Amino acid sequence: MMAQVKQGKTRPLKTGQLMKGLVKPNCTQLKKGLDAGPDSDKAWAELAMNAALINEISYTLMADGRCPDGTWAKANDTLRECSSAILKAVNSKNVEEAKKAFSAMVKACSTCHDAHKKKK
Repeated sequence: MMAQVKQGKTRPLKTGQLMKGLVKPNCTQLKKGLDAGPDSDKAWAELAMNAALINEISYTLMADGRCPDGTWAKANDTLRECSSAILKAVNSKNVEEAKKAFSAMVKACSTCHDAHKKKK
């Protein structure tokens, strides 16, 4: 297992910035929204946006030489699959299915973080 790649080869965005600026806020909002139970079309639309952005981030996490190993790649595949499942469930207004997919997604994130994130 290799160390975390701090940045892509040609793009300036650092992995930590990607996680802090894009992944964490969308993941946090998705969890809050699913836990609260969306109560309007606007709330469902926000959840769809969060899930779609997380899905899009899964492509960035594999681009530009950012992926160091199979652990990262496998977790990213799960991130992509689960965020797609969340989006599908949200579009169907099925909060329970979205929560299941969210839980699986978070486990994949933890696996990758355990392998690559520096402990403070």
